[in-house]
Amino acid sequence: MKKAVVLLSGGLDSATVLAIARSQGYACYALSLDYGQRHVVELRAASRIATESQVASHKVIPLSLNAFGGSALTDSAIAVPETLEAGIPVTYVPARNTIFLSLALGWAEVLGARDLFLGVNAVDYSGYPDCRPEFIEAFELLANLATKAGVEGERFKIHAPLINMTKAEIIQSGRELGIDYSLTISCYQADAQGRACGVCDSCRLRAQGFREAGVPDPTAYQ
Repeated sequence: MKKAVVLLSGGLDSATVLAIARSQGYACYALSLDYGQRHVVELRAASRIATESQVASHKVIPLSLNAFGGSALTDSAIAVPETLEAGIPVTYVPARNTIFLSLALGWAEVLGARDLFLGVNAVDYSGYPDCRPEFIEAFELLANLATKAGVEGERFKIHAPLINMTKAEIIQSGRELGIDYSLTISCYQADAQGRACGVCDSCRLRAQGFREAGVPDPTAYQ
């Protein structure tokens, strides 16, 4: 089977991307990052999803992006907003997807995989600059310039299958693929039991997606 590295946060979008990659015939190698995030309970969800999906391997790599701070997700002194903000919100983690994709790229080259999947979305999202098509295109160019495999003509492909989908469309696609969304955690400030706050922008976008998809919301709320 062809191999793919899939970034798996434990949230709704990454679970859907993993299911899409599997449906396309890839042997999936799931990569999760313990980067000092406030919502570290999402890693438990990532483990559940990886097990349920029978991935070839699941790695959790420790980072310390909280050493820099600069985001409500990595700095306890910055509150998670409870309303959708205009512009780039304080939940943006500086360079997060660039760092995550770089690690996924390194593992892919070791594995002999040439396909990387991630769940970025440019429609129903929080305004993050590293969720845009321009970023994905630029990183793919970088991947093929900066690696031995790329220089030798083994081209890497960055797959972002959700990038032009609404949250409702993502949920509908996931349901068709048999995803159990109760396994996922999207909340930026879920409690120790994994229950969602229901008020952060990630919770609001998720709940809106289930409403618009006409699908019962399986989220456990505080």
